[in-house]
Amino acid sequence: MAKVIHPDEVIREIGVGDLLASVMKMKKRGMRLSQACAAYIDDKFELSYSFADDVTYEYETLRLVIDTDTEVPSITEIVPPAVFYENEMKELFGVKIRMISLDYKNKLYRIEVEQPLGPDKTKPDPAAGSASEEGGENHG
Repeated sequence: MAKVIHPDEVIREIGVGDLLASVMKMKKRGMRLSQACAAYIDDKFELSYSFADDVTYEYETLRLVIDTDTEVPSITEIVPPAVFYENEMKELFGVKIRMISLDYKNKLYRIEVEQPLGPDKTKPDPAAGSASEEGGENHG
């Protein structure tokens, strides 16, 4: 029986060019993809790919911090279940992911707003305020 350990979670920041090799190393170590997610913070995307070892309870996250126009290779050829995570990143945030094995073409979710969680240069600036906030609305 394997020894069960409780290590600290490891978050390792990598570059886009290291993504596929790093994912392959995780797979060769017997770790499974447990989650992948995106966040839009400070005009950049943070992509996190977390891997778990179900025997030792090791947990390691690969993190990419990229510009919004950076293309990322899909990991679906190495880890097929990533297809849903990557389609979600693409559809909800606008992350540019190349070569997803099954690309839902932004139809994974039934949403009215394109890329609702990513950058949108067409949204009004909340600092500018609205007419009703400035007293410009006429109720008369």
